[in-house]
Amino acid sequence: MRVVGEIPHKDCKITLFHWNGKYIIKIEQGSMEQSFKINELDITGENDLKEIVSEEFIQEVLKNFRSMFQVFSKAISKVL
Repeated sequence: MRVVGEIPHKDCKITLFHWNGKYIIKIEQGSMEQSFKINELDITGENDLKEIVSEEFIQEVLKNFRSMFQVFSKAISKVL
């Protein structure tokens, strides 16, 4: 897997990869991560990835992180 770039953001880490005919957008926040795979033939190149990862897209992903954290916290509280 090859890192093709990073997109700076104050609330999460965004890394762009190329691997096995796909581009992967990986977004991390704390112990959680989300990834999105895009066939390399569906876009014209790495610059398209930066257009896909708009501020609107990032805000939706951050909402997902909040939901993921709630689900995980509820599940782990049953064991701790």
